[in-house]
Amino acid sequence: MSEPVRRRPSPAVYRRRRLVLLLAVLLVIAGIVLLVWQPWNARAAETERTPTSVSTPTATPSGSPMPSPSADAPETDADAPVADAPDEAEAAGIAECERSAIEVTGVTDKTSYAAGEKPQLTISLANTGAVACTLNVGTTTQVFTISSGDDVWWRSTDCQTEPSDQTVTIDAGQSVTSVTPLVWDRTRSSVSTCGDTDRQTAPGGGSSFHLKVSIGGVDSSESTQFMLY
Repeated sequence: MSEPVRRRPSPAVYRRRRLVLLLAVLLVIAGIVLLVWQPWNARAAETERTPTSVSTPTATPSGSPMPSPSADAPETDADAPVADAPDEAEAAGIAECERSAIEVTGVTDKTSYAAGEKPQLTISLANTGAVACTLNVGTTTQVFTISSGDDVWWRSTDCQTEPSDQTVTIDAGQSVTSVTPLVWDRTRSSVSTCGDTDRQTAPGGGSSFHLKVSIGGVDSSESTQFMLY
């Protein structure tokens, strides 16, 4: 019995098989590419959606010459009081300080200064009364005076520029001290020599000087002595 003759597939069948195989290979390659590429794309998309944080600088207010929790702070348009609104101290019934209730003292950072060292001067004041009161402690009311014997060497108001007011409420028994010291350059002051660079220099070698101060119309009762070398 003779074997049946096998027919060879036609060229069209071979072409279809090769096409199917090629498509299968392409699908596998595409799947591999998707697996590799998708995580990076997701991260990129996530990064694009996340806003970059921006640091906004904040303004820092300048320090007050006389620290006090009830010192008047500069006002902005947003928090300015309405017209004819009463002052906080007035609303609280706080009166201006009696001069007899305020004790003022001139303070130096040292008691003696070597050659070339410049004295730093501050004011300390205390409310010795029994009630809180208000006082203008701004630079318009501050006077520092340095003298040697009867000779006045330097006065802070001789060459003062742009003085300002600052009203604070001082509680009974409270003491406050000026924050920023005033520096004496060890020269003689005069309203006519403010811009001069060759003003007379105070003698050293153990010379004695005295500081007296005034603030808010109240004078220091005693002077503070220091030495220059």
